[in-house]
Amino acid sequence: MAVGNNSSTAVTSISLTRPSLPLRGRSFRALVLAPETPLGDWFSHLDALVQRSPTLFSERPVILDVSGLAKDSPRGGLSLRGDLAGPEAAEPAEDDANAAAATPDIAGLVDELKQRGIRIMGVEKAEPAWLGPALPPLLSGGRPAEMTPPADVEAPAPVKAQEPTKTPEPPRKPNSLVLENPLRSGQSVYHPEGDVTVMGSVASGAEILAGGSIHIYGALRGRAIAGAGGNPRARICCRKFEPELIGIDGLFRTADTTDPKLRKMAVQVWLEGETLRMAALD
Repeated sequence: MAVGNNSSTAVTSISLTRPSLPLRGRSFRALVLAPETPLGDWFSHLDALVQRSPTLFSERPVILDVSGLAKDSPRGGLSLRGDLAGPEAAEPAEDDANAAAATPDIAGLVDELKQRGIRIMGVEKAEPAWLGPALPPLLSGGRPAEMTPPADVEAPAPVKAQEPTKTPEPPRKPNSLVLENPLRSGQSVYHPEGDVTVMGSVASGAEILAGGSIHIYGALRGRAIAGAGGNPRARICCRKFEPELIGIDGLFRTADTTDPKLRKMAVQVWLEGETLRMAALD
């Protein structure tokens, strides 16, 4: 009689769990450089600024706003890839050459800034055709901009959304920063959300960047930049005016461009239009 052997095989089941990928959002402020023509003069002012404040752009995100280059390109003040044609009609091939000639040399500009230790993280107000694959991305309002035009799809009819119920906003907490101790050379304070008050002095080589105003109850011998977040109403006040550099909302002055009569006096600095004004407090 034939006997059959029943054999069983153990099967091990292995469950693979996909590792989680943590994603975190970040928001930060960036300094914006807006070149103007003629670029030679603009770079001269930039070099003087960097010489006075070597750490101004170090390890900080910088955005390049090229809107001033596009509107000035027909006047020939830019570093362009050719010469612009006259007003007479041109052949199609000449039109292509003229379009290339009117394109700002963004790559050359980024390279010049890189040689000065300024690394550009994005470009604003540029045409997509101006940027190559090796250049920083095109940004719009601090966010990546669309590089390709959307497809021609008929947009759906807008649907009127129900207005949400408005709730009263809680009172905002004061964003002022008060420093009890003086700032020593090499120290840097960046407070983008409000005013900065220093109860002591700011030494040469020290730096303050504030989104609001800066109040110094001692001597200002370093660098003070107020309104860094785009606040033209910000002010700088100090008891003893001996700065290396001052700035409000993107406009700067170095020590050699300030009024020598105000040296070692109590001074306030404010922005009037496109001009930095300074006056004695006493």
